[in-house]
Amino acid sequence: MTEPKKQTYDPATIEPKWQQFWLANKVFKTPNPGDPCFDPKRPKFYALDMFPYPSAAGLHVGHPEGYTATDIVSRWKRAKGCNVLHPMGWDAFGLPAEQYAIQTNTHPAKTTEQNVATFRRQLQRLGFSYDWDREISTADPKYFKWTQWIWKQLHQRGLAYESNAPVWWCEELGTVLANDEVINGRSERGDHPCERRPLRQWVLKITDYAERLIADLERLDWSESLKTMQREWIGRSEGAEIDFDVEGTAGARIRVFTTRPDTLFGASFMVLSPEHPLVAQITTPAQRAAVEAYQKTAAAKSELERTDLAKDKSGVFTGAYARNPLFAADDPRGRLPVWIADYVIVTYGTGAIMAVPAGDERDFAFARAYGLPIPGIFAPQTGDAARDAAIAAGEACCSDDAPFGPQNQNATLSLAGLGMAAAKRKVIDWLVVQGRGQAKVTYKLRDWLFSRQRYWGEPFPVLHTQDGVELVPDAQLPVELPYMDDFQPGGVPESPLIRATEWVAAKDGKGRPAQREINTMPGAAGSSWYFLRFCDPHNDKEFCGKAASDYWLPVDLYVGGAEHAVGHLLYSRFWTKALHDQGCVGVVEPFQKLYNQGMIQAFAYEDARGAIVPKKDTREDGDKVVHAATGETLKPIVTKMSKRYGNVVNPDDVVGEYGADTLRLYEMYMGPLADSKPWNPKDVPGVHRFLQRSWRLAVPEFPEHGPLHAHLRQDRPDDPELEKALHRTIHKVDGDIERMAFNTAIAAMMIFVNDATKAMDRLSRSQLLRFAQLLQPFAPHVAEELWQRLGGQGWLAYAPWPQVDKRLLVDDEIEIAVQVLGKVRGHAKVQNGAANDVVLAAARAAVAAHLEGKTVVKEIVVPGKLVNFVVK
Repeated sequence: MTEPKKQTYDPATIEPKWQQFWLANKVFKTPNPGDPCFDPKRPKFYALDMFPYPSAAGLHVGHPEGYTATDIVSRWKRAKGCNVLHPMGWDAFGLPAEQYAIQTNTHPAKTTEQNVATFRRQLQRLGFSYDWDREISTADPKYFKWTQWIWKQLHQRGLAYESNAPVWWCEELGTVLANDEVINGRSERGDHPCERRPLRQWVLKITDYAERLIADLERLDWSESLKTMQREWIGRSEGAEIDFDVEGTAGARIRVFTTRPDTLFGASFMVLSPEHPLVAQITTPAQRAAVEAYQKTAAAKSELERTDLAKDKSGVFTGAYARNPLFAADDPRGRLPVWIADYVIVTYGTGAIMAVPAGDERDFAFARAYGLPIPGIFAPQTGDAARDAAIAAGEACCSDDAPFGPQNQNATLSLAGLGMAAAKRKVIDWLVVQGRGQAKVTYKLRDWLFSRQRYWGEPFPVLHTQDGVELVPDAQLPVELPYMDDFQPGGVPESPLIRATEWVAAKDGKGRPAQREINTMPGAAGSSWYFLRFCDPHNDKEFCGKAASDYWLPVDLYVGGAEHAVGHLLYSRFWTKALHDQGCVGVVEPFQKLYNQGMIQAFAYEDARGAIVPKKDTREDGDKVVHAATGETLKPIVTKMSKRYGNVVNPDDVVGEYGADTLRLYEMYMGPLADSKPWNPKDVPGVHRFLQRSWRLAVPEFPEHGPLHAHLRQDRPDDPELEKALHRTIHKVDGDIERMAFNTAIAAMMIFVNDATKAMDRLSRSQLLRFAQLLQPFAPHVAEELWQRLGGQGWLAYAPWPQVDKRLLVDDEIEIAVQVLGKVRGHAKVQNGAANDVVLAAARAAVAAHLEGKTVVKEIVVPGKLVNFVVK
């Protein structure tokens, strides 16, 4: 006997149906100002994901977390009546794509195209409401034409220049890396060793915008932790620049920046970075060999190694002396020996410091190590007599705001008794009058290294001519890459484009031989302005029409990882400000609200050494997991997903088993969006069962009973109790989406489904339609199917969000706790807002047995919550 067919919840049928419908009907196509169907009366909402670079591995389940969050908010905002811009594109140029192309010996244009197709298929399979007509790729000539054009504007304004300064060179990757791409002397991508090397580079003057980049953080709805990361990376410091003459030279002068000019009387030696340009000029013949040997040793160290506070201090005397401007020429206190030491970095400040061992721990340790003088300059009065005396004598370091002692004076300046702030002002004023220094604000932020010695990147629109640099005319943009079979780095600090000889050879504007720039732009070039192109992606006359950018910008919600805090986010803010200053865009900040989602992690196993054992090398042994080869019991841990660990979860597998709606719901239900949490496959079926129960509220088990339960085929009055439960759910979900508390919104919907299941025969079609509207942002496929079956009008994606009757949020009857002597002894039900005498009567009845034989001496009523009887 054949088992009858059932109308089960079948995402494999429902989801492709609605995905094809949305694409075919362009349901999420967003008109721009001036388009025929644009409604200017609606408020705008621009939701943006940090667009992905299309790797060969495709998505893992961590990627859709942020994408699902923005999709929920975008769908909710449409239902709220907003014009919603929600686009997607591809960060397709750069190292990741090129490294994969090298590994597979396939041209990056081909691998990128294949990877984009995989990503697009995966994202469309998850039901995200992107406007696919706005899809862009940074590797598309129609896009990078405008990247090149923007770079030209920066160059013409003096914000792009060539430099031969020391830069981070990675031999393995064959390219220069920006400061934010190097961590502890190793490349962020691939963890390869890097070294400082002088190379010709294009550099962008982001430092011109340092003050504005700090100040404008105040206007942004970003987490304070992320703002702090940017402030610390920019590193604003107030102090003074001071000039020290070098004895016995023709005008050589060492300029230092210090945040403590007040301690100048305590300077007892000077330290230059080994790379400082003055080192070669001032080093004496007797010290030259030692200095050059030290320079060679320092060059092999990373910045982290050089600046580690715990390391032993090292340095070499140059043989030269500088003069402290506070002291007369014949005063021996003003004669400062000049050393080089690797703890001074040439790119920080001026690459030189005045060493004040009495007020700086590193200088104190260095002076102790090399027997250099430590003049006391402070007169602390902390109450610790022994320590105060040691500091005053220069036998201990003091970095606190202690008053200065009487030794801090010369013929025209005295700091005796002053604190830090007053002493700073006085010293700076003296230096200015003497022409030996000035107040100065400096930044730790360095200009942006904008060249890569690689193939797969935007070519610079630059010709090198006999007269210098010439920019390629706008009419000849884009400058496209030549096709190269061999695009691998050549093992030297030179781009493989040098081998494309026919492409490199060009003519300048006067018809003379010239050479194209062979460096390419970094991957961050295209991602520094893509949010602008999304506003007007098909404009072939300008990078973005002013009407479009004025309407859509700034981005109202930007979601992505906090790891981009000092790279992409800083660069995008810089480009936006530069374009604003040129009159190209109306905003000074690109992203008004930024939300960093947590990482979705996975379980893995580590051995006794703390090393993670790949999944393929493990096996189950009863209730534990052991090393397959050694039998060692392994410790379960939670860590990031990695192909190396074998713990990556492919969303295609989850969708194949449970459907996209289940994946979306589970990722949002795992916990607060900002938290990192482990993927647990055992929890996924529970979310799937919620969707099955939601489905069963409307659809009977067998098709012969029709597409809907009989009681839903005609309108009927709304059940009062279910109506109250529904309005509370609407109110909860509405507020939780606003707060991006998606896990609690889903929990509220689960509670409603439980209530509705218990009273299914009283559930009305109107109530189920409104529930489908609540479910739509989270699980759009099943919600659309329910909406259609229930006879909902129009596209669910644009159905107005259900309204809340606030009267239904208040209980007619409430339950209060009843205490006797502060202990709960019972509960009583009373009408909400009942008078105190009514509440007390009900409370007495609830705890009559506990009051028997006792005298009530006091009655305490907390309205709506409890009654407490004080008895004796």
